[in-house]
Amino acid sequence: MRLSIVIIILLSVASCKSPEARYPVSQNSGSYIDESVERNKEMIAKEEDYIKQVMGEDTDTEFLTSADGFWYYYNNKSTDSTNTETPEFGDIVIFDYSISTIEGEPIYAEGEKATREYAMDKEKLFTGLRQGLKLMKEGETVTFLFPSHKAFGYYGDQDRIGSNVPITAKVTLREIKESDTKN
Repeated sequence: MRLSIVIIILLSVASCKSPEARYPVSQNSGSYIDESVERNKEMIAKEEDYIKQVMGEDTDTEFLTSADGFWYYYNNKSTDSTNTETPEFGDIVIFDYSISTIEGEPIYAEGEKATREYAMDKEKLFTGLRQGLKLMKEGETVTFLFPSHKAFGYYGDQDRIGSNVPITAKVTLREIKESDTKN
């Protein structure tokens, strides 16, 4: 009986001990993030070099460089001097587009994607296309060459476009409807 009382006292004293902090088995200094950034920079540089190589092989086309990090050329440029308006925030644009690989293999052929109505910068649209539409005037057709980070990036489109795939998008801007909220 005495032994059981001693055991109970010892257990109660031992249970009153305050909890001690547990330290991690290993510590990271952020090197994983640094390595990931370097990998992404290398991947982007390779994609851009490849796109430039493809553009260099097409000597008949005048490619333009956007300030946003992609390339484009006009299939049909507006020559109407009164047609100077490009879409702005909130405007509704109606456009058609097709998507292919950088080499020109169709991913989504012309007519496969329905004519799209889009409120500029108010709805989801992949980055490059959103930026590209801002360069266009009504009635123009432009072909854009997007590195993967301007297209569908790491996730792809969850259907036909895989991870980190640079693409070509041919876009025809049918109409620009001005936003009612402009001054």
